[in-house]
Amino acid sequence: MDAKSFLANIENSLKNHWDSPALTDFDGETFTYAQIARKIAQLHIAFEVFGIKKGDKISIAGRNSSNWGISFLATITYGAVAVPILHEFTVENIHHIVSHSDSKLLFAGKYILDSLDCTRMSGLETVILIDDWSVIKSVRIKIEETKKLFEKTEREKYPSGFSPQDINYHKDEREELALVNYTSGTTGFSKGVMLPYRSLLSNMLFAEKVMAELTHGDNIVSMLPMAHMYGLAFEFLYEFTVGCHIYFLSRLPTPKIILDAFASVKPRIVVTVPLVVEKIFKKQLFPAINKPFVRAAMRLPLVDARILKRINQRLTGFFGGNFIEIIIGGAAFSPVAEKFLKRIGFKYTVGYGMTECGPIITYENWAKVPLFSCGKAAPQMEIKIDSPDPENIPGEILTRGDNVMLGYYKNPEATEEALVNGWLHTGDLGIIDKQGYLYIKGRSKNMLLGANGQNIYPEEIENRLNNMKYISESIVFDSYGKIVALVYPDYAAVSADSLSENDLNEKLDKIRLEINTQIPAYSQIARIKIHPEEFEKTPKKSIKRYLYTK
Repeated sequence: MDAKSFLANIENSLKNHWDSPALTDFDGETFTYAQIARKIAQLHIAFEVFGIKKGDKISIAGRNSSNWGISFLATITYGAVAVPILHEFTVENIHHIVSHSDSKLLFAGKYILDSLDCTRMSGLETVILIDDWSVIKSVRIKIEETKKLFEKTEREKYPSGFSPQDINYHKDEREELALVNYTSGTTGFSKGVMLPYRSLLSNMLFAEKVMAELTHGDNIVSMLPMAHMYGLAFEFLYEFTVGCHIYFLSRLPTPKIILDAFASVKPRIVVTVPLVVEKIFKKQLFPAINKPFVRAAMRLPLVDARILKRINQRLTGFFGGNFIEIIIGGAAFSPVAEKFLKRIGFKYTVGYGMTECGPIITYENWAKVPLFSCGKAAPQMEIKIDSPDPENIPGEILTRGDNVMLGYYKNPEATEEALVNGWLHTGDLGIIDKQGYLYIKGRSKNMLLGANGQNIYPEEIENRLNNMKYISESIVFDSYGKIVALVYPDYAAVSADSLSENDLNEKLDKIRLEINTQIPAYSQIARIKIHPEEFEKTPKKSIKRYLYTK
């Protein structure tokens, strides 16, 4: 692994694994490393034709797919700045991000393009359909002339055909901007995290250390959104540099599809979010281990050991049975599930990170990490607790190191608030023991995680609710995988309109349906519950959220 250049590792992987399979859309087409290199070369020609220069922004919006991965690789190896956009963002969010990021070119899936209005994305000059690379919009040349122009330029540039010797990519610098990743899609809360190449490289070097057994030809299932750093870094970029064969779940990753993929691909490493593991635990294991005769048998030491071993084997089989380790991150893990997995000896570990660190902050191998800890500071990273007694009194988790962002794009105020004297203020609370293990005690940012790894910010939904008639204040939280809103009604408005209890419930359900049309599918409200009293608050008038979301 080249420890000085991120893009050199991409370049070397393409050359060294030329004829090997690289990317596959599950039940679809497979691309070799050679085919990807040629497509990158063709896209570089297109960038030149469309006047894209190094440092220009290129947005990518679409479901996980081989073409998404190729678009991203083509962007960064050209020296442009990638702007990944979660495909589930609303149309308004995508319009905003493309404009705010100053993107000149947009790769997008057809289902997204059909709903976009290109005139609402200022500065956008070119649109390419990610499904088949066809040009949808160009302000520089006529669309019908693009294909011939690309082919002519390719013949002139590579008269003898494209070979490994023709690969010569942009030379990245440590502090150079590599990508802008938006932590949220709502205009009022959007923050574009600026990640430099040192962050991408540092995360890659971390992965090399902790995934040392991963090697050329190993299979990987990519199911987390690549528009988020967790999936992008550890289900795609590192594996690509090693020469793995990556399978994309290009369809909606339901539990059945995920389990079918694991059984077929038998991935060597599994990167996932707590909800996936918890769902499998609850649906596949919990009913069996809760049977009276099983619970009785588990109290007998000799029988218990055999039962736990079988349960471990069964759960391991659900994930393909071939993995080195399952790395869980992105949100808090169920203590009940975690305690049981530790008891049966399941090979899992819980890491901690955030987009602003591209993403890793802490990690430890499954065989070493203590129960309920999310590990120690990752290589090239430091952590500390802003507390008078970091071992016993929770305080804000602070971190610094090579993984940390440059700041927020066009948002110096937020940057100054987050980065203080070189330390990133995470907004999360925790303690650190004598051995350096971190234990998270609270997520002060209140972020929730969608079923497939999407970030859900309850404050955004609450702001919409609180602006609706009949609602005074609200709390949005996750309840067994569903987004629930607990609302304190505006009883003055209810009384003024002479609403009965049934009338109020009907009004609230209409509000729920209305708001769901304004937000992404993964963050939609499943149910609104009435809280009859005003919420208890701190001296700063913030709701004591923890009292209502247990």
